[in-house]
Amino acid sequence: MIPGGAWYLAPAAYSEGMAIPYLTLSNGVPIPAMGLGTYPLRGDEGMAAVRSGLELGYRLIDTAEAYDNEMTVGEGIRQSGVPRAEIFLTTKFNRQWHSVDGVRQAAAGSLRRLGTDYLDLLLIHWPNPGFGMYVEAFRGLLKLLDEGVVRAIGTSNFKPAHLARVLAETGASPQVNQINLTPWVARQPSVAYDSAHGIVTEAWSPIRPAAMLQDPAIVAIARAHDATPAQVVLRWGTRHGYVPIPKSAHADRQAENLASWDLSLSDDDMAVLDALDQGEAGVTDSDTFGH
Repeated sequence: MIPGGAWYLAPAAYSEGMAIPYLTLSNGVPIPAMGLGTYPLRGDEGMAAVRSGLELGYRLIDTAEAYDNEMTVGEGIRQSGVPRAEIFLTTKFNRQWHSVDGVRQAAAGSLRRLGTDYLDLLLIHWPNPGFGMYVEAFRGLLKLLDEGVVRAIGTSNFKPAHLARVLAETGASPQVNQINLTPWVARQPSVAYDSAHGIVTEAWSPIRPAAMLQDPAIVAIARAHDATPAQVVLRWGTRHGYVPIPKSAHADRQAENLASWDLSLSDDDMAVLDALDQGEAGVTDSDTFGH
């Protein structure tokens, strides 16, 4: 269970000394406005990546049962020496746990593997609508939230139709919806739904594919600001209020991604980046894919 007392997450600071901002979830819980992704990091490399990320100032660490690295992430957190209360730890569970009791089992397994006694955010990894149990999975999340096992609950890869069904059948919406989101796939229907229902949108793989970072428009903006294309893309996301979760195993790249907060994109820059949206044809369809 969560330790008693008031919750406080100190602003994280990276090597240049700038604090990472926090957003406030619909239930009042603060969430860092950028996180560190961990897929597919495992073993010594994974532990070192988590440790260096925390040392640089990341405070949101994102993992999942499907990544098979929760033990690695937990050990990296312990090696960093950063107090657990300063870390916003997120994990996700698979389709086999899509029931009220199953979610409790999934959470217990993740807690054991991570070596912690609470989670900051627990997500349904994919809706798997063909399986037909994601609403029951969300009911299970609501129970864990009420019991204090998790501080916030959410979904991953849910479309507006999935979220609307959750709301209609449970009377509640998630605090977070994590989706594939970049300037190339701006996911406007999902972003609009999330915004209208007080849901924070997280972006997984926010600087992939690599070809996007070679887009002439992104490269031109990067050159104009003496920045990298990845920094431009990340700042585009944070300017919109999304929470990007870039993955890197290398400390220098982790620091570079955090330094995107120094970048001041103009409204014209943002308009150029917004115009790069190619629609959702290239997005993995969560009506047919999931685990």
